[in-house]
Amino acid sequence: MEQTLYKVQHSKTQIRYAVLALFMAQGLCFASWASRLADIKALLSMESFLQFGFLVTLQPIGKLLAIPIVGYLMQRIGSKTAVMISLGGFITSLFFVGLTTNIYFLGTSFMLFGVFWNMTDISLNTQAIEVERMYGKTIIASLHAGWSIAACVGAVIGFLMINTEISPRLHFTIVTLIGLLVLIYCSRFLLTNIESNRETSNTAAPANEKKGFWTLITSEILLLQLGLVWLFALIIENTMFDWSNIYFEETIQAPKSMQVGFLVFMLMMTSGRLLANFVYRIWSKPRVLIVAGTLIFIGFFTSSVLIAPITNMVAKVIVNSLGFMLIGLGISCIVPTIYSIVGEKIKNIPVGTALSVMSLVGVVGPLITNVLVGFVADRWSMQGAYLTIGIFGLCIVAIVVISKKLRQ
Repeated sequence: MEQTLYKVQHSKTQIRYAVLALFMAQGLCFASWASRLADIKALLSMESFLQFGFLVTLQPIGKLLAIPIVGYLMQRIGSKTAVMISLGGFITSLFFVGLTTNIYFLGTSFMLFGVFWNMTDISLNTQAIEVERMYGKTIIASLHAGWSIAACVGAVIGFLMINTEISPRLHFTIVTLIGLLVLIYCSRFLLTNIESNRETSNTAAPANEKKGFWTLITSEILLLQLGLVWLFALIIENTMFDWSNIYFEETIQAPKSMQVGFLVFMLMMTSGRLLANFVYRIWSKPRVLIVAGTLIFIGFFTSSVLIAPITNMVAKVIVNSLGFMLIGLGISCIVPTIYSIVGEKIKNIPVGTALSVMSLVGVVGPLITNVLVGFVADRWSMQGAYLTIGIFGLCIVAIVVISKKLRQ
């Protein structure tokens, strides 16, 4: 792997586990938010799926607004300070979501949550890619597995909070305090001034940075292809993140004690990421993407079509959970695999810039996901919406099969 210049003030192990802990803090905050969306919808007495979809779409709009902000921060202050600002804002915005009093306050909070979410994704994954280069082997999947483990813990905590009728406000306040403590302690171990140092060591980087996003995309066809895979993956992820509990509650009509959809999805997503490094030894990364896309489609087909004739509640929950597990296993490897391919194959563009370009393509996914799901659910059914989203798994397979550059 390509070696880069940066300030190493701590051991490789300290840096790696600090980045891992910050991924976990982000995962915990995210899962806490996702686990209570059904409760937030109920608190605001919203009955329309489409209305709720429009509200949640403010979060990916925030993600879109974040792209030029984080690009500026990465170039001016480096990814370490960008991580501190971004993750600190992400954690704090969760607290404001918990203060929900009306639809306007919630919409603003969702937008801020999205802004800092994408800023954290780009800046923290820049750190992760540089740590992987420092190690000289694939470790990003293990860092993303840490995110998923924390998200599983967050899903379990959310499940317990729901069943003990603890309010989202108290729930989110506790998680915010935990997240800020982790950030304060771990930020000292991060790599310093990565982007500015890489620019001085790579003569091609400054020239590329002067180009616009679309110029970079057209000159780097692999970047466009990875961006499209990321786009479809984000559509799938956001469907599961934002609608899993609602699907179990309003489509399966399971009692609260059996609303395990988001939890089983996150458990399998975590398991897949823990197994990723082993899978990379027996399959190429493009083949991993093909298998993942196939599992995603089968999972959505199971949860939307195969549950239709089932009337027994226990059987319906089991079959639907199996579908969610297949989706979780499939989606688990896609994002870390994309990031790893960027680190290996994109040589003439700084990491932060490459991720920002991909994010510009990928952010369209979250922008359309909730409106798409809400529209199809209102006009047809939630099962129809889930089957529609499952098709994007096949789109991932098609891109990898068609792309010679991705399979090289």
